[in-house]
Amino acid sequence: MNYDKIMEEIRTFCEDRDWRQFHNPKDLASALSIEASELQEIYLWKNPAEVDDVSKKKRDQIEQEIADIAIYLLDLVDVLDIDLEKVIQEKLEQNRKKYPVEDAKGKNLKYDEL
Repeated sequence: MNYDKIMEEIRTFCEDRDWRQFHNPKDLASALSIEASELQEIYLWKNPAEVDDVSKKKRDQIEQEIADIAIYLLDLVDVLDIDLEKVIQEKLEQNRKKYPVEDAKGKNLKYDEL
C-alpha cells in the first residue's frame, strides 16, 4: 500500500466535496466506530461453524466495511496529525513487553492474567 498516495486520495475526496468542515476528531471517531459495528453485524449471532461460510458469502460487504473503517481511521490520523507508523511501532513495543512470547504464546489471556 502506498500510504502517501492513499492519503492524498482521501484528502482530495473530502476537499472536493467540502467535507473537511464535518471531519472533526469526534465525528470521525464516531464514524469509525459505526463502520466497525457494521462489520461486526455481519457476524452477529453466527456460531464458529458459520463464520467461514459467512465470510465467503458476504466477502464484498466485508471488504466494503473494512474499506470504510480504514478510510475513517486514516482521515482521523490525518486530522490529528498523528504519525501512524510511529504510534503503531510504539504500541507494538508496549505489547511486546506486556505479552512476552514465553508467557503469551498460544494463550488468549490478557496480560495481567499471564
